[in-house]
Amino acid sequence: MDAKHPFVRQYIETALWSSNDGSDESGGEPFDENYGEEDLAPKTVEKMRADCEAFFNKAAPILDTIEHLDYEMVAHDFWLTRNGHGAGFWDGDYPEPQAQQLTDLSKKFGERWLYLGDDGLIYQDP
Repeated sequence: MDAKHPFVRQYIETALWSSNDGSDESGGEPFDENYGEEDLAPKTVEKMRADCEAFFNKAAPILDTIEHLDYEMVAHDFWLTRNGHGAGFWDGDYPEPQAQQLTDLSKKFGERWLYLGDDGLIYQDP
């Protein structure tokens, strides 16, 4: 799965949309207001691509049991769920027990945060 794969692109889009740039004391603006995928540091793109591929491969047996699945929504929900946002696999868009299985799998990947580096590029921590 390369960085241009729709799953990876949606994951990146969701990360930018749901993360703030820290430009003021309230957290700043969502990254997608002023930045795009081209502003991600190459190592950030590689980490995101690797996480997407690993998640997708581990989730495949679960995903294969869900009818009419939107894989871009899966990428969206992977980012939101792993980072504890108020929406994700668990909020009703997926059948049970798959919703819980996907939630549990996402949580195993741990949280990730985006931040703006001194060089103007966006990095992921850890």
